[in-house]
Amino acid sequence: MFDLRRLAKRLVTPFRQYLGRLSIADRHLRGEGLEIGALQDPLPLRQGVRVRYVDIADTATLRRMYPVKARRHLVPVDIVDDGERLATVGDATQDFVAANHFLEHCEDPIGTLRNLLRVVRPGGVVYLSVPDKRLMFDRDRPSTTFEHLVRDHEDGPARSRHAHYEEVVRLGIKVQGEAAVAAKVAELEAEEFRIHFHCWSQTDFLQLLCALQVRPGFPRFDIAEFAANEREMVVVLRRLG
Repeated sequence: MFDLRRLAKRLVTPFRQYLGRLSIADRHLRGEGLEIGALQDPLPLRQGVRVRYVDIADTATLRRMYPVKARRHLVPVDIVDDGERLATVGDATQDFVAANHFLEHCEDPIGTLRNLLRVVRPGGVVYLSVPDKRLMFDRDRPSTTFEHLVRDHEDGPARSRHAHYEEVVRLGIKVQGEAAVAAKVAELEAEEFRIHFHCWSQTDFLQLLCALQVRPGFPRFDIAEFAANEREMVVVLRRLG
């Protein structure tokens, strides 16, 4: 029997998620900042807030990289840079950095968070939305442990890259059969496809942030907001002086 309520929920959920992001952004984002990887979904900002868009390539190249988005409006890229490193952005030069559904695609989340905090001024914020693995295709994957992230950060992510691809193929995409698994892993590796290298539930991600707060040498920050938002969590980190 057709379930109209289930259909309505599926249609409404993305809109409610959008409103959740918007309300949190309105509370925290001020001044001038950056958004990483906005593509066709830039974060709407309050009047007077100024943002520059960062991506791995210019807008024309991104259209070629993502042909499925060819007919959609993409925000004009202002800064071509690796969002994980922000090598062209000076220390303590931004009031905020925003990145939606970006961190899970990063091979070194600890290094990425360090760089996001590095470029914001004391009192500035890092705004993140991160999918809750329990509510999407990552649900059967184990959450990435802090110990795993530390190894990827200290030893380099190449050591675990193949295992990440295989885990996604087996437990995320759910490819069946060893030959088919091997073929799909090889295809994704050849394309350097930006899978969800890491995944977390709400509790797991909060524990990660708390561990970073006491990690020696890591930039000091407060967790200004941590909110469940439909199928994701929205997190605001405020850099301390």
